[in-house]
Amino acid sequence: MKYGLIAILVLFLSACSSTWSGVKKDSSEIWDATKEKSSDVYHSTKKAIHNATADE
Repeated sequence: MKYGLIAILVLFLSACSSTWSGVKKDSSEIWDATKEKSSDVYHSTKKAIHNATADE
């Protein structure tokens, strides 16, 4: 019984480790995409403001 509980605990902890690695990888990819989109929005907004306020 004692060894069975230890085996279950080991499997649970290894599964949590794999899940945590996946969460970190996904979060990193999402953060990179967010930074890229934010930069694109910033530059397009800056360009639109410049075009709207530029003397013709």
